[in-house]
Amino acid sequence: MSNTCKCATLVFILLFSAELAAQIRLATPNVESILYVGKAKKQALIVGLGGSEGGNAWASSYWEKTRKQFIDQGYAFLALGYFGAQGTPDTLNKIAIDDVYKAIKVAAKNKHINKNKIAIIGGSRGADLALLLGIHYKDIKCVVGIVGSNAVFPGHTNHFTTSCWTFQNQELPFVPVNEAAVPFLMKGDLKGTFEAMLKDSSAVNNALIKVEKINGPILFLSATEDEICPSTPMAEKMVSRLVSKDFKHHFEHIPVEGGHSAPLKHFDLVLRFLGRHFMGN
Repeated sequence: MSNTCKCATLVFILLFSAELAAQIRLATPNVESILYVGKAKKQALIVGLGGSEGGNAWASSYWEKTRKQFIDQGYAFLALGYFGAQGTPDTLNKIAIDDVYKAIKVAAKNKHINKNKIAIIGGSRGADLALLLGIHYKDIKCVVGIVGSNAVFPGHTNHFTTSCWTFQNQELPFVPVNEAAVPFLMKGDLKGTFEAMLKDSSAVNNALIKVEKINGPILFLSATEDEICPSTPMAEKMVSRLVSKDFKHHFEHIPVEGGHSAPLKHFDLVLRFLGRHFMGN
């Protein structure tokens, strides 16, 4: 085969592969953004947010199989790293919700994306971020929160005196580490720490995540034996809030038996929910 033919064949293979699936690194300040696009036109966009482990969890080889499930079902997938990743803050502290949203909007400009169909999936602290994005931006049309919180908590610094999140350059109110929580924190009992902090009802009310403002269906997945945080009681509180506020969209809470990571083994529940309540709308 001549060099010309070889080049033509290579170009064809590259173009054909790009048509089937493309991986695109986007230029988004303070956020690492990798977009995975399938071959369909006007694909709904699923945004994946990791938790307090940092980095860009959804871009890792560990989640490749799950990403492919989304692509195979006709979705595009946006993996976002908002701290501890390339070009991002190094600590989960005062993370600008606005920057994460701007990254989503950059991805939504891709010609293969349906900008009117954006859903966010977040795990642990990423669930909190997913809920907050849904509250502040009406073009987010679905939120899946996995072992998330019903209130904002402190940034992960040594002093715990700042918020995890900011919006429009202002720190969001957060539940502080109170005196009752210190003994649990000192011995590394994270669940006990959260439970003690959540007894400060005034602070909790000030820092509540107002889930009723989300403009679309919501799925909560919690862990019944969660060793990190009381994710099932917190999800139940969010459900009660939605009921009391006459939330107009569909919502579900599925408690999954097991520890903090157990719900991550049940993305079949997520895909089913999206198919029925996000794509069906």
